[in-house]
Amino acid sequence: MSEGESTGVSDWENDPTVRQVLANGVRIKTDEVEAKLNEGNIQEAESALREGLSLNFEEARALLGKIEYQRGNVEAALHVFEGINLQAAIQRMQQSLSDKQPPKKGRSRSDIPSSLSQHSINVVLEAIYLKAKLLQKLGKFNEAAVVCKSVLDAVENIFSDGVPDVMVENKLQETVSRAVELLPELWKLAKCYSEAIAAYRRALLSQWNLDNECCARIQKEFAVFLLYSGVEAGPPSLASQIDGSYVPRNNLEEAILLLMILMRKSYLGKIKWDKSVLEHLSFALSLCGQTSVLAKQLEEVMPGEMTRIERWKLMAISFCGSARNSSALDLLRKTLNQNEEPNDIMSLLLAAKICSENVLLAAEGVKYAQRAVANANGANEHLQGVSFQMLGLCLGKQARISSSDIERSNLQSEALKSLDRALALEYKNSDLIFELGIQHAEHRNLDAALRYAKQYLDAIGGSKIKGWRLLALVLSAQQRYSEAEVVIDAALDETSRWDQGPLLRTKAKLKCSRSSHKEAIETYRHLMALVQAQKKSYGPLGTAPQSEDETVIEYEVWLGLAKLYSSLSHWKDVEICLDKARELKEYSAEILHTQGVMLEKQGETRNALAAYINALLLEPKYVPCKILLGALLMKMGSKMLPVARTLLSDALHIEPTNHMAWFHLGCVHKEDGRLSDAADCFQAASLLEESEPVESFSSLM
Repeated sequence: MSEGESTGVSDWENDPTVRQVLANGVRIKTDEVEAKLNEGNIQEAESALREGLSLNFEEARALLGKIEYQRGNVEAALHVFEGINLQAAIQRMQQSLSDKQPPKKGRSRSDIPSSLSQHSINVVLEAIYLKAKLLQKLGKFNEAAVVCKSVLDAVENIFSDGVPDVMVENKLQETVSRAVELLPELWKLAKCYSEAIAAYRRALLSQWNLDNECCARIQKEFAVFLLYSGVEAGPPSLASQIDGSYVPRNNLEEAILLLMILMRKSYLGKIKWDKSVLEHLSFALSLCGQTSVLAKQLEEVMPGEMTRIERWKLMAISFCGSARNSSALDLLRKTLNQNEEPNDIMSLLLAAKICSENVLLAAEGVKYAQRAVANANGANEHLQGVSFQMLGLCLGKQARISSSDIERSNLQSEALKSLDRALALEYKNSDLIFELGIQHAEHRNLDAALRYAKQYLDAIGGSKIKGWRLLALVLSAQQRYSEAEVVIDAALDETSRWDQGPLLRTKAKLKCSRSSHKEAIETYRHLMALVQAQKKSYGPLGTAPQSEDETVIEYEVWLGLAKLYSSLSHWKDVEICLDKARELKEYSAEILHTQGVMLEKQGETRNALAAYINALLLEPKYVPCKILLGALLMKMGSKMLPVARTLLSDALHIEPTNHMAWFHLGCVHKEDGRLSDAADCFQAASLLEESEPVESFSSLM
């Protein structure tokens, strides 16, 4: 070649505007190859590549197909790729590598394929990868997945110990990473979900030398697939398990594990922050009732990734889900501070909801709910109903600790108005219907309560135990015990045996109210068998899972039996049941109350008095002991009447509808000569006794 020719070649080799094909350190112009392709001379184009770049048949075909792929000629590129014999190419590469490696045990840096060998490997593997992409474009997902899998199989055959993490050519690593990431997606498109799961696990468990971002994308996609696909993955194969390592038992556990790994990588700065990972983790942890774990994850999020208000709100929701209401409310107070976001309606509603569950916080909850009502407009107009619902619940709780009867009556009236307004806005809201039923039942508006109880059961299709119990308790308050039993029996038929605890407890009390004591004892025996079976199933910790409906614990069954035997004066049985209950809960106002009743009936007045006093020391607002202590002190002479009156008034302040408190207060007034007041109390006691349910309506809340 002359000097002028040499200079010309050098000029186009260094010109970035000239498209070139490079292999084995030699370059040729892409235009020359494309010109032959445009003329339909595929064989000549292939020969030009083989001779000009010193390539074998597979390598030349691979480069030719890549050129067609880049030109957008799908069918032509696929036709060229079809001619590549991958197995022959792999064998040739393995032979080439084995010839270059010394016969030593183990591998060293010198054993890694040379840059030239890696380039040859990449040319063929990239061609097969591109073939898979072409088949994907044509909608041939199954074929595409098989082809893509062959790329990974080839890599494993060539690199028997995995892709090395040093001295690997960038283009080869890029091809491997893309193929690893593409394969599970192709299996999903082909609807071969078990193969997709296997591909995901292969991608994450085999040594592909993936960079952090690529690995993170695969982990995230796998977690999303496990959470939302509806396909049960099953645990990983035994071959992939490491002794002593944690093995997920189901989709949810595996998804949570993957998402927590991603969160950890983000904290350490190995990958970019991805908010969607936190959203998926929030969903997964809420499904299994482990929102406390989510709160810990939120605490570790690096500053700047989310605003402090956003962090506080998410942590408050997490704490609320794990029954840490005090911590949640503290965070919400900070969020709703005048200098932060005082009118954030979601925070206001959550704060009101937390306050509605505690009578001591009810007044604070009313303020939050009123602010929520004021801000439920514009884009938040759809939240008017739930705002009025929270306001009604908080007002109802505030009424319970009101200092005057007039104030209590006004608050109860306002609570009902708020709930009625909420129902007018959300007439299909079953929770609202239930709350209205409870409110009317507690105010002894039994006809309205019965209507709402039936409406609630219709709304939920009888799917919740508390709906059946509300209907039965309202019927028992109307003295319709036989109908209440029919309702409970119907509920038992509709409910799985595992969830029948609350229904059996209510049935036992209905039997007691009808003096069917033997049947009541038998019902308690069935309940005890169920509770003990549940206790065994919960494992060594004996912790029941979270549930919307309440569960019955063994302690409650023994206490119920003790009260039943006490009404029958079977004192030995009472003592046995109380001892069993005391083993489960050593310090209990209820146990001391039942023991006091037994002692009082046996004539041991001083011991009964001591039992009642001890119960009130344990639980100062325990109403049954206040009533019995007041009644007992009344019998000790006129000097004790003021003390008895105070105790009974306190009991009525806590439970205004307790007919026994009204009756004994009437007796105190009678002993004190206040006959008019006594008559009023006796009349109230008589009216309330006629509408007394077998269980308190508050037990449903």
